[in-house]
Amino acid sequence: MKRREFITLLGGAAAAWPLVARAQQAGSPRRIGVLLVGLSPESKAAQHFRRGLRDAGYSEGRDIVIEWRSANGDYDRVSELVADLIRSRVDAIVMDSTVGTEVAKHATSTIPIVMALVLDPVGSGLVNSLAHPGGNVTGLSMMSIDLNSKRLQLLKEMIPQLTRAAVMWNPDHPLHAKTVEDIKVIAPSLSIEPSFMGVRTEEQLGPAFSDIGRAKAQALYVVDDPIFFAHRTTLLKLASAARLPSIHDLRRFPEAGALMSYGPDLYDLFRRAALYVDRILKGAKPADLPVEQPTRFELVINLKTAKALGIEVPTSMQLLADEVIE
Repeated sequence: MKRREFITLLGGAAAAWPLVARAQQAGSPRRIGVLLVGLSPESKAAQHFRRGLRDAGYSEGRDIVIEWRSANGDYDRVSELVADLIRSRVDAIVMDSTVGTEVAKHATSTIPIVMALVLDPVGSGLVNSLAHPGGNVTGLSMMSIDLNSKRLQLLKEMIPQLTRAAVMWNPDHPLHAKTVEDIKVIAPSLSIEPSFMGVRTEEQLGPAFSDIGRAKAQALYVVDDPIFFAHRTTLLKLASAARLPSIHDLRRFPEAGALMSYGPDLYDLFRRAALYVDRILKGAKPADLPVEQPTRFELVINLKTAKALGIEVPTSMQLLADEVIE
């Protein structure tokens, strides 16, 4: 099912519950829905969200109940899970993806939606502006598209002889096409020839790496998508077999065995998403809560992976890194 098709499925069908129907009885816990497309409720990111709620003074089970839903990297399940959360009469929904937020926005105009991991809320049409989001969506922007140039520069610094790089992206993601166009412009300035591999499902990963081999790529640039993280074991196993170093947006990939990442602090974003939930539960309207940008960016390098690939990480990069995994 295509992205626009499953968004359409929700149009009108999952009408928002009346406010009075969602009202909580005095003293009963508030219900928070968390829909994770690529992550799991047991992930470190999810635990940091829980920590953020605790820091805000909430006790799980007493003050709040978290309704966890996980799509396991399958966009086709998102509409069903959003509808399920709406039926559960949650007071707010927290999302870890652009597509998930898009689906939820089409499904309800009254339940507040908090973005934890969204690439470009304005560019994807989820909010009117960062300062004045309007509607029922607010939260955090990853600014990932703005960092394409920096990631390619870091890849070149790590591998000075790099002249050919494969770029893995998901054509079903609303903003990946823009990233592809950006890389087409940026790469030649670094003397890098990019080749592009569109991947929508786990089954397409194997053929994509065959294409990467034929393109004689020396490195892999993975555009962030929940599907790629959900199937990270397959992706990284194929990259290792091809002896292909890869760079990613978020630390969750080098923690899983990729060479490196550069982007916003994943765990900080989830902690801050909890603060948005706190403000909403205290009566703030999403339309009045400005969308915040990342305040912390981090370079994470996996030295064990570098050694396995025969890459000597420059001392300058090790000193620059926020974390070196050994």
